[in-house]
Amino acid sequence: MYFELTEEQQAVQQAARDFAQNVLKPGVIDRDREMRYPKEEVRQMAEMGFMGMMVSPEYNGGGMDTLSYVLAMEEISKVDASCSVIMSVNNSLVCWGLEQFGTEAQKRKYLTKLATGEWIGAFCLSEPEAGSDATSQRTTAVDMGDHYLLNGTKNWITNGGTSRVHLVMAQTDADKGHHGINCLIVETDWDGVVVGAKEDKLGIRASDTHTIMYNDVKVPKENRIGEDGFGFKFAMTVLNGGRIGIAAQALGIAGGAYELALAYSKERSAFGKPISQHQAIAFKLADMATEIEAAKLLVYRAAWMKDQHMDFATASAMAKLYASEVAMKHTVEAIQVHGGYGYVKEYHVERLMRDAKITQIYEGTSEVQRIVISRAVLQGQLYQPVFGEREAMAV
Repeated sequence: MYFELTEEQQAVQQAARDFAQNVLKPGVIDRDREMRYPKEEVRQMAEMGFMGMMVSPEYNGGGMDTLSYVLAMEEISKVDASCSVIMSVNNSLVCWGLEQFGTEAQKRKYLTKLATGEWIGAFCLSEPEAGSDATSQRTTAVDMGDHYLLNGTKNWITNGGTSRVHLVMAQTDADKGHHGINCLIVETDWDGVVVGAKEDKLGIRASDTHTIMYNDVKVPKENRIGEDGFGFKFAMTVLNGGRIGIAAQALGIAGGAYELALAYSKERSAFGKPISQHQAIAFKLADMATEIEAAKLLVYRAAWMKDQHMDFATASAMAKLYASEVAMKHTVEAIQVHGGYGYVKEYHVERLMRDAKITQIYEGTSEVQRIVISRAVLQGQLYQPVFGEREAMAV
């Protein structure tokens, strides 16, 4: 199997790492404390091409593969998960969904601006009574002939306060169940779009998470993505790709905590030697390194499968499930390595622990991922060849 990154992928990885360490890190604690949206930092991410990495150059994107995107997500998440989730939603859910399933007119009008970061997008699926059960959409889109009349409420919307474009899932025909759901492209300056207050969250506090209300919003028919009733399938397909981005975020959070713990263990002395030389700490570091590496292989594999146009749904579920649990486990361990210093904001690891928790919840909880994986197991679909000819030749 061939594991070496290409020169281009290494360049993306290094550029993202330099940006995270030099630009994001100096202000990340203040942004977290103040719940301050990283407007300038997002602008710089857009300038570096991080907001539309996988979009074709035809639509102003970077034309990169999914693994390059994962590498950038990982490095940025080591420092600032608030910035990485902004980047993830715009790349994985909004831009990728539009490029895969949008009309040419929709791509020219919206994707070309979203790919450059001129506009930021939001993905609006969750509702007060439609979280893990995404089929229970209460938001309605009544067919009025040449337009839909949109009404409803969406919860926990990342980029809710700063986005110019929403991809909104809404029920058009309740009698058809989830086959009656459509995805509509909504511009946030249209009449009837109301943005609620920013949520005061445990982690990723600088990202803007809002409730969005739609009150008699007129959405032109040409802003529907796909055929009538395609919305639920669109959402589930896009989320499969989005989970790779969140898995990369979890991987980065875990990696960032590990790097801080490793460095601190070499600086801090107890009983006459660095604490890294004590077996209790050395074994923690060994477990962290091993499990983070295992998570990395799952995440990179899912990204590779997506790039090979394979069925990556189970792989992305496995990557997100494991990487998010590794992130939660080892950010806690990183605090333990730091001792009392880990409990204060100056040393960053307490923030990484708070940021880690959401990776077990959004874009499908860990419980939902286990449902996806268990179905594949029970249907005998789990163990399939995933490496191509190039990889086989490299064995």
